[in-house]
Amino acid sequence: MRTTLLISALLSLLYGCGSSDNDSNTAGAAANASVAPAGTSTTLALLETTDLHTNVLSYDYFKLAADNSLGFERTATLIKAARSEFPNTMLVDNGDTIQGTALADYQALVNPAACSQKLAIYKAMDLVGFDGGGIGNHEFNYGLPFLNQVTGSKFDVEGLPAPAQQAACAGPAFPQVLANVYSVRSKAPLFTPYTIISKQLSATGPDGKRVSAIVKVGIIGFTPPTIMSWDKRWLEGKVYTDGLRETAQKYVPEMRAKGADLVVAISHGGLDNSPYSPTMENGNYYLSQVPGIDAMLIGHSHQVFPDAASTVGQFNLPGVDKAKGTVNGVPTVMANYWGKHLGVIALNLAWDGKSWSIDKNKTLVQVRSIQNADKTYVAADASIAPAVQAEHDATIQYVKTPIGTTDFRMSSYFADVGDVAAIEIVNQAQADYVAKYVQTNLPQYASLPVLSVSAPFKSGFGGGSDYTDVAAGNVAINNAADLYLYPNTVYAVKVTGADIKAWLETAAKRFNQIDPTKTTAQELVGSFPGYNFDMFTSKDISYEIDVTQPVGSRIKNLLYQGAPIPSTQEFIVATNNYRASGGGNFPGLDGSKTIYASPDANRDVLINYIKTAKALTQAANGSDRSWRFARVVTSGPVVFHSAQNALPLAQKAGLTNVTQLQADDGGGKGLALYQVDLSQ
Repeated sequence: MRTTLLISALLSLLYGCGSSDNDSNTAGAAANASVAPAGTSTTLALLETTDLHTNVLSYDYFKLAADNSLGFERTATLIKAARSEFPNTMLVDNGDTIQGTALADYQALVNPAACSQKLAIYKAMDLVGFDGGGIGNHEFNYGLPFLNQVTGSKFDVEGLPAPAQQAACAGPAFPQVLANVYSVRSKAPLFTPYTIISKQLSATGPDGKRVSAIVKVGIIGFTPPTIMSWDKRWLEGKVYTDGLRETAQKYVPEMRAKGADLVVAISHGGLDNSPYSPTMENGNYYLSQVPGIDAMLIGHSHQVFPDAASTVGQFNLPGVDKAKGTVNGVPTVMANYWGKHLGVIALNLAWDGKSWSIDKNKTLVQVRSIQNADKTYVAADASIAPAVQAEHDATIQYVKTPIGTTDFRMSSYFADVGDVAAIEIVNQAQADYVAKYVQTNLPQYASLPVLSVSAPFKSGFGGGSDYTDVAAGNVAINNAADLYLYPNTVYAVKVTGADIKAWLETAAKRFNQIDPTKTTAQELVGSFPGYNFDMFTSKDISYEIDVTQPVGSRIKNLLYQGAPIPSTQEFIVATNNYRASGGGNFPGLDGSKTIYASPDANRDVLINYIKTAKALTQAANGSDRSWRFARVVTSGPVVFHSAQNALPLAQKAGLTNVTQLQADDGGGKGLALYQVDLSQ
């Protein structure tokens, strides 16, 4: 007994929690054999955060108010609870970590973090103690030099000095892995593709007594290959991607050969069973079929999995068990977004004297919410806020900077049914910026009309508080960030009338097809994201959306200056880099139509426009509605959801065909149920 305890103590020193062990596989195997007799069993709980998007604190920088429904400081409390419940845990982040709030933009764009300065989100994560992390698509939004610096990396890519000449900058304390993004210059992975971590676990021997055991856990990271379109301006010519399946087939056997007992895929994407492509955005359905992957930590889609009641399409595919949390038999978890949930995969492990196996019948997969059953929220971890107080305070001061005034409330509560109060000002700023550039720098296009599209980026996905809402009065930078959520840059594309119609047909996927003869209630809005619901807001262009028609046949009476638009007529449309480069899969928008790739952020263009305009009015900046629903009489109600007690805003916007049916729709997200009369 003394010998066993002595060996256990020595192993505690040699294999501290989360240590990396890529070079001592023989020693690790010997340790397993000596410490864990055949018949030993244990449980290892994999804990996942994903899509934190720099929501460090429970705070909304757009509204300058606390928001207890989100924030890593509350996820940290769930992590502590899970560590108390499970003696053996491994905490991993899935990516989309460094972008998403005004705090993130402040540290990246306004007052960029110094080489010696660790990002606030990484400071908070290091306090909690992560074992590893992946890289999401939004990690690339600020460019490779910034990503290189804040992750403490030394990328070997064009535009940066040779790795040996780069300074060692502050990054997170945990290893970050990414296997499917490669440097054009070196042909090597941009990040370490995988690492193998030796975890000392408390286990139960065949005699029922406690023993220590070493399990080598390999973690490998993947990001959507579509980053090459979404962030083309930063990545083209510098990096390239491989598909998830090919990458896993290359590295998983290598990880096993190097001694990995378990292989965990950290893959920033969702599920899609359409025919496999190396460039597909959500390739994890196929990743799960690669032999040797024991568990998947997924994300990107901002959803909860497992969830037995989920109606989300990707969780209702063949081979996906949305109750048990498996994808083609592989335990899989997706922990929502913004720190709202913690993912847990508790793997039941058995040692036969040579290798570890997973008893999938005893494996638990679940997602834990920071919201309690009584609708309150778990307390914040008190250690997080003090660690980031300086960055938090500086961000608040920055976003309070005044830039103008407005005489109307700019909100997106009723954007799905026609209110343009929060959208027209964005379109006006983009169109003005592009028109001036074209006149000065692109005389060959100076005769073409300049239009603009934008979308309601915040449209209730996260509940009643997830809408753009800028009060009448002073307009500050935080309000501009509320109006334009993402750090995109302005792009201009040259398109034809046929292209515009196809563009709008795709945007109209936002709506379900309505059956006029149906007497029961029908939901107007489908699962197509609000940030893809592009719309014009101009006196010059008008069109109708006929929601009784199938996708692809909904745009009617498309007019420019009162006349039908010929399919060959040319226009310039101001948009953003995401859309112009293929984001959202809009027909023809693949980068080939771009005539100007601006270096300026859409949000900065908006801020400058408001500074110049000084005083915004609803008549001039928030009432030009280009689109309407085609009129149709329905036998039953057509319903949609928006924030509670917001009907006066619809009425002020002239939407007299909207009524409130239920003050609370019963979904638990602070939403009300509304009806739209399509006959008006």
